[in-house]
Amino acid sequence: MVVQAGLAFLNGSYDWQGDVAVQITLASVTALAVGLNRSLRLQHASASRARYAAEMAQRAVLPSPPSRLGDLRIAARYVPAEDMALIGGDLYVMQETPFGVRAMVGDVRGKGLSAVTAVSVDIGVFRYAADHEPDLPALVACMEEALLRESQRREGLDATEGFTTALIVQFADDLSQVHIVNRGHPAPVLLHADGRARVLEPAEEAPPLGISGLDAWASPVETHPFPPGAMLLCFTDGVTEARDPAGVFYDPADRVPRMVQSYLRQTSHFPEPSTVLDLLARDVSRHSGGAPQDDQALLALHRPLPQQDLLARPRQGSPPGAGAL
Repeated sequence: MVVQAGLAFLNGSYDWQGDVAVQITLASVTALAVGLNRSLRLQHASASRARYAAEMAQRAVLPSPPSRLGDLRIAARYVPAEDMALIGGDLYVMQETPFGVRAMVGDVRGKGLSAVTAVSVDIGVFRYAADHEPDLPALVACMEEALLRESQRREGLDATEGFTTALIVQFADDLSQVHIVNRGHPAPVLLHADGRARVLEPAEEAPPLGISGLDAWASPVETHPFPPGAMLLCFTDGVTEARDPAGVFYDPADRVPRMVQSYLRQTSHFPEPSTVLDLLARDVSRHSGGAPQDDQALLALHRPLPQQDLLARPRQGSPPGAGAL
């Protein structure tokens, strides 16, 4: 405003009517810019507070598992379908128990706050039952009972159609075997040290948890060898139901082994669990052509080869992580 008035005076072209109008316009634009700036700063601060609260809620409801339990290496990822929705109806939980290392990957029906509430119930019941129930069918029965009690407190579809697909696994003390109960969940993929893969499809189908009020179902336990170098890759249907523009579903049993074998050729060693999950998440995104179409909960459980384990352990007196591959 000062420059405009000064130039007009210097040129001798100052016109009260025209230049006052210009000054009023400049003042209005300045006031508008300051107002917009203040509004955007307030919105940014509000969004930052909301995101921080969401992150705290995610850590409380869906805490990150430890990176290692005994000789078992662990990595987990939660990939939300929406940027600001840091948590939804998918879940994973990992726990060392008196009966061995146990884990669960699940997906509750529904979206929003009701789904988050169901996730918190599932994780809470699993944590309690995993420490007290000696076998997986008893653990599943305990979860069924808790989910039925929870459904009685709800209204609408959540009361009559609430359920959780779940994959519950337990490792032998020496990690030589893995025991699996699959209740209506996508089958996990067992990756071998050479990159080969096998889908651990259940021999007997069982429905999701939380619908035993309709009938009673068994929880068959299947046991599979888990040799050194093997990795168990677990995920929710956000992976298996991701579709490309032509409508073709993502096939982890086909694509993940190819990625792992390519990594082996390039590096000469098996990828870390976190690397496998990064590769999987990026490949699903490429397949679906952008943002995830549904939430994804990913869990990778790796039994390293003996030489890998020795290399990964830091030497005495060296800083943590100094010997990691």
